[in-house]
Amino acid sequence: MATVESQPRLNTETGTRTAFLIVDTESVPDGRLLNLVKYAEQKLSCEEAIEKARAEARDNSWNNSDFVPVAFQIPVAVCVVRVGDDFSLQAIKCVDAPLFRPREIVRQFWLGVPLYERAQLVTYNGRCFDMPLLELAAFRYGIALRDYLEKCRKRFSSGHLDLCEWMNNYGAVRLTGGLDLLAKLLGKPGKMEVSGDQVYELHRAGKVQAINDYCLFDTLDTYFVFLRTRLMVGDITLEQEAELVKRGRAFLASKADELPALKTYLDNWGDWQPWP
Repeated sequence: MATVESQPRLNTETGTRTAFLIVDTESVPDGRLLNLVKYAEQKLSCEEAIEKARAEARDNSWNNSDFVPVAFQIPVAVCVVRVGDDFSLQAIKCVDAPLFRPREIVRQFWLGVPLYERAQLVTYNGRCFDMPLLELAAFRYGIALRDYLEKCRKRFSSGHLDLCEWMNNYGAVRLTGGLDLLAKLLGKPGKMEVSGDQVYELHRAGKVQAINDYCLFDTLDTYFVFLRTRLMVGDITLEQEAELVKRGRAFLASKADELPALKTYLDNWGDWQPWP
């Protein structure tokens, strides 16, 4: 998403209005906050506090994950894909590129969301992670979220579609493999060289662009998974989905000079070929 001055609500190329905002985030632990809340008497450095929290997370995890709870995370990447009411790709934005400053990422994101008051947020596991992360960041930085909260604080009706919840029948089953599995079933790249457990080390190494490229890939995978779920509910046909995927690939190719990471995504692209 861009600034208020430059971001239209109507896509002039297709004549369709923005109906969906597909969002993905990446984050790193906040060592200072960990020290303030959990380790105040231990006199740890920020890095030591993070390593201690990661070890505790591993000890308490069913799958050996060292991911620190969202309350202690800071967003370092937010990518948004705008989708029209005809389900076509309209725009791609990595917020606050190329600087990727956490405070500015959060400010720009929440500045952009109200521009699309009729658009539905679409995430994968966003109700458990991405949106709480951004809400807590808004709390941290003192940012108003009136329009968003009016829609998304309703228990049974909101402006947010979490595809993870939708696919796992609202907690009835654990969808092992997650977004990566769903994307690869559709022939899309899924996880490539980077995975979520590498983000913190990439951030320590100053590789913020690599983090945002990874975030971008996940956002695109979410878009194509979203299309298939819309087929399942009958909003589009299989033929329409195929045409949208074809147009989506052409759109990504047209943006590859602007967003070089798209070349990697397209190089790992595969067509949908179900088996057996």
